[in-house]
Amino acid sequence: MKEAKGSSGANLGFEEKMWKAADKLRNNMDAAEYKHVVLGLVFLKYISDAFTEVHEELVNDPEKLSDPEEIDEYKMRNVFWVPPEARWDQLQKNAKQPTIGTIVDDAMDAIERDNSSLKGVLPKNYGREALDKQRLGELIDLVGTIGLGDRESRSKDILGRVYEYFLGQFADAEGKKGGQFYTPRSIVQLLVAMIEPFKGRVFDPCCGSGGMFIQSEKFVQIHQGRLDDINVYGQESNQTTWRLCKMNLAIRHIESKFVIWNNEGSFLNDAHKDLKADYLLANPPFNDSDWKGDSVREDVRWKYGVPPVGNANFAWVQHFIHHLGPRGVAGFVLANGSMSSNTSNEGEIRKNIVEAYLVDCMVALPSQLFYNTMIPACLWFIARDKQNNKFRDRRGEALFIDARKLGVMVDRRHRELTSEDIKRIADTYHAWRGEPVDGQKTEYADVAGFCKAVRIDEIRKQGHILTPGRYVGTEEEEEDEEAFEEKMRKLTSELAEQMKEVSRLDEEIKKNLESIGYEL
Repeated sequence: MKEAKGSSGANLGFEEKMWKAADKLRNNMDAAEYKHVVLGLVFLKYISDAFTEVHEELVNDPEKLSDPEEIDEYKMRNVFWVPPEARWDQLQKNAKQPTIGTIVDDAMDAIERDNSSLKGVLPKNYGREALDKQRLGELIDLVGTIGLGDRESRSKDILGRVYEYFLGQFADAEGKKGGQFYTPRSIVQLLVAMIEPFKGRVFDPCCGSGGMFIQSEKFVQIHQGRLDDINVYGQESNQTTWRLCKMNLAIRHIESKFVIWNNEGSFLNDAHKDLKADYLLANPPFNDSDWKGDSVREDVRWKYGVPPVGNANFAWVQHFIHHLGPRGVAGFVLANGSMSSNTSNEGEIRKNIVEAYLVDCMVALPSQLFYNTMIPACLWFIARDKQNNKFRDRRGEALFIDARKLGVMVDRRHRELTSEDIKRIADTYHAWRGEPVDGQKTEYADVAGFCKAVRIDEIRKQGHILTPGRYVGTEEEEEDEEAFEEKMRKLTSELAEQMKEVSRLDEEIKKNLESIGYEL
């Protein structure tokens, strides 16, 4: 499928061809299982390519000052060491062998053994009986056709883009389950563009496959910042998803030692209890009723009210606020119900958060952006210190943006925000909070049907409901200069023509039926 104009997807073209070929080899295997088979091989090809390039440089060094089989030579170059039995040429050579599954598992074991940061991360179940070894061999041949880890490919982030494209396709194939590990790229790009995580600690307490971290690093690169100015912290309760995340970060050389897995999750076992983040980005499960809320009725995080046992939305919101530093900013996705629900203490919690001057901006999103749910969604932006020196004093005020009409359909089921949409929303927010836009001082102005700056008194009048549609009003429609009488004359004329055509077609049908012996 072709990319829509202004799409934030940025396909290279071959990703789609590669996906189609890989998907053909999937046969009857479940997408949830197959993604680990494919992405594990893609990762292995990447680190092998990067290793081979350095290995050849060392072998061909005329002065022979370095040993090409010395692990430290690779570590000092920030390249993973790949032992002989795990190198891609070994796998390619044995791709047609019935033992190829075991050979791949042994390769993964050897890489984990010699690279401590990958311990417990790589998939190691290629030797299982249920995996068709002929198709596995064909998949190895397919992955082998693309240079992923050489210097040129790395400079274009080819593997990162292949990995991300495949994650999105697997999310689509898995439907509802896909949303557990993947947030669509355009939503992540919008969150990052809004809060601008340029320097400091970035936290995602339900980090999935790591998309928020990847996009934060890209933001820093685009704005000529230093990558080591960003430190990422994460938590994930699904171990296989955590592995996808660790691989995703490893191929971009993003330090992931603070990205933690435990199966209890952020509410029952907060892996970063003392963390106060500068930026928080998250897409938690919508309306989660199985969050074990009855186990944490009394908790230091519930400063604004005890969240209901049957819905985790305001447990997440308060967890996020709790982990923000004194000037921290958070951007996160929630179901639309979070903006207006008054059941089970949710309205009271939302009121307390608003009255604490924490809500900075609310964005209503278009439908069909997500792979896993048709539930309408919104973005919340929370600022710990709305009086801070960086922007103007925004206490007692919030910005509402209604973006429901934005985005383009990229296929029959999915919509995507374009790069122009993302810039429009982010620029509106930045102008409102007193920040230069494209290096220029820009005066914020309300736009009917799209955005409005609202004082807290008006929010109180609306019962602390935060739905943008309540505040932004309706878009001004252009006056229709065509007179009513003229318009009706045209329409009735068109209708008369259409009725004539209907009569003609009726006669044709009668004649055709009569010719085969049937009369009406």
